[in-house]
This record gives sequence, C-alpha cells and structure tokens, in this order.
Amino acid sequence: MEHSQKTGISFGITSATITTLGLMVGLDSSTHSKMVVIGGVLTIAIADAFSDALGIHISEESENVHTSAQIWQATISTFLAKFIFAMTFLVAILLLSLPVAIIVNIIYGLTLLGLFSFYIAKDQGAKCCGVIAEHLLIAVIVIVTTHYVGHLIGKLFN
Repeated sequence: MEHSQKTGISFGITSATITTLGLMVGLDSSTHSKMVVIGGVLTIAIADAFSDALGIHISEESENVHTSAQIWQATISTFLAKFIFAMTFLVAILLLSLPVAIIVNIIYGLTLLGLFSFYIAKDQGAKCCGVIAEHLLIAVIVIVTTHYVGHLIGKLFN
C-alpha cells in the first residue's frame, strides 16, 4: 500500500471511530433519541468525511513533497475510510434498541481502534501494548467526556 493511501486510511479509520463514538454517546446522553443519533452519524459520515479529506489534502499539499496523484490518493482514501467506517456504526443503531446499540458500538469501535493500533505497532516495530493503550485511553476519554457533556446539555435544555 502506498504511503498516501496508508495516510488516508489510517486517519479516516481513527477519525471515524473516535468522532462517531463521541457524537453517538453525547447525542444519546442528551436526547435518548434514535432519530437524532442516526442523523448525527449520517452528518458525521458525510460532512466530517469531506472536511477531513480536505484537511488531509491541504496538509499533504503544504508539505510540498507529494505529487498531485499522491495528494489525491490521500484525499480520496481519507474520505472513503471516514465515510465507510462512520456508516458501519449505523448497523447496530438500526437493528437494536438505542441503549444496546450504543454499548455494542462502543465495543465495536474500541475493538476496531485496538486492532488498527496493533497493526500500526507491528508495522513500526513498536511495543503493541503501549500503542494500543495510548489510543484506547484517548478514545475512552472522548467517550466519557461526551457522555457527561451530553447529560449536562440534556439537563440545561430540557
């Protein structure tokens, strides 16, 4: 896999997982509405995928070392990874009750992030446990924080 594709896919998977989990948990905590959570995931899958792809595009351009083709590979792979992986979180929401879907998606997201972190660590020859723990800790901080922020918003506006 080329560096530009690897950049886009790794950024897209990580961003899709953490952003979508945070959004789902926060919206669930504040609204307890399946429709709102679905709308949020769809919004993340589309708007944030385009935003992240543009961010990678500009970042790669600013390095002034990549060809136009490499920049577009990174851009497209970021968009596709972010969009596809964000959309996978809808499966549980559509098939299960919202409280169960949130738990299933947290487990799914942390597992996905853990497996991807393992792959990164192996690829770099780093100690797997440290890389995995670091990435999962950040994800858990996002999940816990958005849960409590969602509760606060729910109390302030209901």
